[in-house]
Amino acid sequence: MFPSKLYTPLLLSLLALIVTALCALLLGRYEISIHELSTFIATLLGLSDMPAQRYDLLHSLIIEARLPRVVAAVLVGAGLSVSGAAYQGVFRNPLVSPGLLGVLSGCAFGAALGIIWHLPPLAIALVACVTGLIAVAVGLGIAHMFQTPSILLLVLGGIVANALFTSLLSIAQYMADPVDQLPSIVYWLLGSLSAVDVQALWIIGPILAVAIVLLCLTGRAIDALSLSDDEALSLGVPVEKIRGALIVLTTLICALTVSLAGMVGWIGLLIPHLARLLVGPGNTRLLPLSACLGGIFLLAADGVARSVSAGEIPLGIITELFGAIAFVLVLHRVRKGWL
Repeated sequence: MFPSKLYTPLLLSLLALIVTALCALLLGRYEISIHELSTFIATLLGLSDMPAQRYDLLHSLIIEARLPRVVAAVLVGAGLSVSGAAYQGVFRNPLVSPGLLGVLSGCAFGAALGIIWHLPPLAIALVACVTGLIAVAVGLGIAHMFQTPSILLLVLGGIVANALFTSLLSIAQYMADPVDQLPSIVYWLLGSLSAVDVQALWIIGPILAVAIVLLCLTGRAIDALSLSDDEALSLGVPVEKIRGALIVLTTLICALTVSLAGMVGWIGLLIPHLARLLVGPGNTRLLPLSACLGGIFLLAADGVARSVSAGEIPLGIITELFGAIAFVLVLHRVRKGWL
């Protein structure tokens, strides 16, 4: 059992996530008061009553328009954050991000192909997910061309795969119709939750949620990988099998998040550092806290993206702007000895 003081940040972050999600349901061009939201929920549960016309309007705004976006923001933020924390533990490097093995560039290439082929949103998401997994498979294949693959070879393989699929993405952009297709590709690369497809969310969301929970339960295994390979092997830890399984799981999570929201940067790098400031380096507590903080961060960024101007700002721009500023503050804390 962990001391209660170590549970406190996780419980507070979970409460903050719920409050932030409720606030996100209230924000938008048409503002909804807390009283209206509570009355609507009570009516939805059969505990109260409200005029049918008003109920239909709120149902359209909350359930059909905003709720899928809020759910997607929580899942994408949590997925990228917990993947970033896991990658940093697996590769024993605090500067590692989810794009290390080429999954983001692979997903971007698949989405560009889907747009060029005029596929429906769900098909574009699935193609992006598949090409992201292929990109990581290419990187792992390059690393395993050698008899004794190491962390360094995995990183180098990921760099090669990233460069390969980035070049393929550039070719796809060059071939795209500059009027109809290229703007859609560029907007997708900037990241957004404005066009989350409900059908895709219903299919991808449960898979992503289960994968996030599974990854949060692997804290002890990742802690074992923080040792050197020789030390872990001497303790009977199957290093290669565990590392391979974690890479597959984190890659799946990253691919699913990108297929839902496009390219959203900085979350997987920044949020794990914030979580370490609160609970320390132990991955058993770090991973679930990272998931909660990631959901909060992306909900807040999405609220800013759709509220500060007449037209919605791409989400990736907001996360990079806020993420870069916050990361500088985190580094300042680290320099002062907080980690």
